[in-house]
This record gives sequence, C-alpha cells and structure tokens, in this order.
Amino acid sequence: MNASEASPSFRLAYVPGATPAKWVRIWNERLPGTPLELIAVSAAEAGGLLRDGGADAGLVRLPVDRTVFSAIPLYTETTVVVVPKDHAVTAADEVSVADLADDIVLHPLDDTLGWETPPGLPALERPATTADAIELVAAGVGLLVVPQSLARLHHRKDLTYRTVTDAPQSAVALSWREDATTDRVEDLIGIVRGRTVNSTRGRRQDTPEKAGRSGAKPEKKKQDNKQRGGAGGGARQGAAGARGGRSGSGRSSSGGTRSGKPRRRS
Repeated sequence: MNASEASPSFRLAYVPGATPAKWVRIWNERLPGTPLELIAVSAAEAGGLLRDGGADAGLVRLPVDRTVFSAIPLYTETTVVVVPKDHAVTAADEVSVADLADDIVLHPLDDTLGWETPPGLPALERPATTADAIELVAAGVGLLVVPQSLARLHHRKDLTYRTVTDAPQSAVALSWREDATTDRVEDLIGIVRGRTVNSTRGRRQDTPEKAGRSGAKPEKKKQDNKQRGGAGGGARQGAAGARGGRSGSGRSSSGGTRSGKPRRRS
C-alpha cells in the first residue's frame, strides 16, 4: 500500500497564485468521507514534495519532469509588469518587453517565467522571493514581471500592473506521481476536467460483482422475451389459422358454395 492509499485524507499541494477553492468545494460535495488537505508549497519545492510522497497531487507550474510525473494543463496565465502607480508604464493598457528596456527589472530566484534573457536593466542582486521583489518595487528600486495571479496575490495599494504582450507565460497544471495514480487521483482528475458525478470516464464505478449482476439480468430478460414472443407468436398463428378456417368454410376461394342468404338484386 502506498502513502496515498494509507492516508485517511487526500493531500493536495498548491503553489503561490494557484487557486484550488473551486475544486475543493466540488470535492467536498462529492467525497465528504475523504477530507481534502491543502498544502501550500513554493513552485521550486512542489516537485520534491510530490516525488517524496508528501502530497498525493499538486497544482503546480509547468514544466514538470515527465519521466516521473503526469500532468494535466489547466490554464495559462497572462504576464504582467508590477509598477508604482505613478510610473510612466501606467499610461498604457499594455506594454511590450521593449518598453521596459530602460528600467531596472527585478528577477527573483523563485521566478516562474523561465526567461532566456530577462528584460530591462539587471539589478545589483536578485531578490530571494517574489514577495521580496514586490517590496523593492514599492521602494522604487525597479519593476517586476510576473504571472498575473502573483501580482494579485501580492497586491498593494501603492502598486498596479499592466499586461506585457510578448513576455513568456506560466501555465498551471494538475500533477501527480505517475506510479501513484490512485482512485482518489482519478476522482480529482474528473473534477478538474469538469466531469459530472455520474461520469465513468477515468475510473471504474462498479465492482466486478455488481457488473456481473447487471450484465446477467438483461440477458435473462432477453431470453424470457424470446420465449414469450415464441409462445405468443404460436398462439397468434393458431388463432389466425382458426379464423382462416372459419372464413374458408363460409367464403371459399376456390368458388365453393357460399352459406347464408343470397343478396337481393335491385
């Protein structure tokens, strides 16, 4: 028995910016007997937590190691630049990477965008976290380019953000260890894919015993119908024959004598 099956609850890890609330609500409605435990984890640590069995599944940022994990992409986020409210960038609804060329753009160590070459001018040091970088933006040290959910997560009244049209984007996925695809993982897959509670896609709903019983009854019913159909058919044919016999005695098709009174000619 693996760690997932031994746990009385289902453990779902989630990275900053991911929002599991909708799926947690549906899980609680469908599986009230299995508590869903949420585990907050940094994007960098999510893979290790899943690999070591510390969580049954996770809402993580792509890419993941596909030799170890399965993943279902859920959505791709808009990328934004976080700036002070009085910054020149706020004059437009959206900007390009080139528009940031003359600004210091902070590149935290927990960056999730995977830049080949970060935009703007480099800072003297890289902030340790996105939260640290937000503080530096508020202090006027530089700007920060992040997925929109992180800008919302670290919202401040003195900061705002604008869409960056040509920046890399970050995708969020449901991921789990490929060799630990349990029934509960399949339940969660069905939930995030929007399957109904009665859907059987992704897992078998009936036990073999139930499936056997449900398969035997229609077959027996089918045979009974055949028997009843045969008996009924024979009875109907007999009745038809009797009627035909009576009809033949009164009105012979070979020109025999008709019984009854002849019609009066007018």
